Amino acid sequence: MPAPLSRGCARSIVGFAAVLSLAHAGAQGSAPARPEDTEVWQPAPPVVTPPPMESNAGPSDAIRLFDGTSLDEWVNTKDGTPASWTVMDGRMVVDKATGNIETRRHFRNYQLHLEWRVPADVMGTGQARSNSGVFLASTGGGDRGYELQILDSYRNDTYVNGMAGSIYKQSPPLVNAARRPGEWQSYDVVWRAPTFEANGALTKPARVTVFFNGVLIQDDFELRGETVFVGTPSYTKHGDSAIKLQAHNDPSASPAFRNIWLRPLP
Repeated sequence: MPAPLSRGCARSIVGFAAVLSLAHAGAQGSAPARPEDTEVWQPAPPVVTPPPMESNAGPSDAIRLFDGTSLDEWVNTKDGTPASWTVMDGRMVVDKATGNIETRRHFRNYQLHLEWRVPADVMGTGQARSNSGVFLASTGGGDRGYELQILDSYRNDTYVNGMAGSIYKQSPPLVNAARRPGEWQSYDVVWRAPTFEANGALTKPARVTVFFNGVLIQDDFELRGETVFVGTPSYTKHGDSAIKLQAHNDPSASPAFRNIWLRPLP
């Protein structure tokens, strides 16, 4: 008859058996992870053809809001009649006498590209230097809405939440990426409109990301409400909105716009 095992030896054998049992169970239960396990193939994103480098055309799915030849996509804000700014040499020039213009179509969330230029011989200082603005959602007549400021900010001092690239009176740009007067400038904007309950209560504030001449200047900024010149911003319920261009009443020379296109976003 074999001698009985010591207590320590018996404990070791039991432990080894348990390890073997767990290893066998793991081998039987699941295969080792593979790279393919984390690959997503469907649904595939739709194909969009980008414009050629140095092209004025937008991507293949863009809505051309201004192509340099016609203001058919725009109306006068004050009365809804066809926009009466001047079109010449592939650009439209702000007409301060006729006032703001806005898109015929209304939008919610979108990607927007537009180019603008301050005259090379612009005069004035501060806010009186080719002042204008892009209202990313027009919420009524005049200057109601959410304004992305346009201004000559090349060596032109003013309050920083009113310089080019600011969300006016709310958020200064992260950097000043302005070119000198006479050179074309660009804004590329991702706009997420605010949402509201049926009773008008705010559900989600508006958010915006802006690139100025290719440089990030607003990084998913959350707006506190509509733009106001005096006082505190606040929200009022609205739906899809026009995009508005401002005819500011300062005495300096008017800026011009060209190559404006938009892609609606979900």
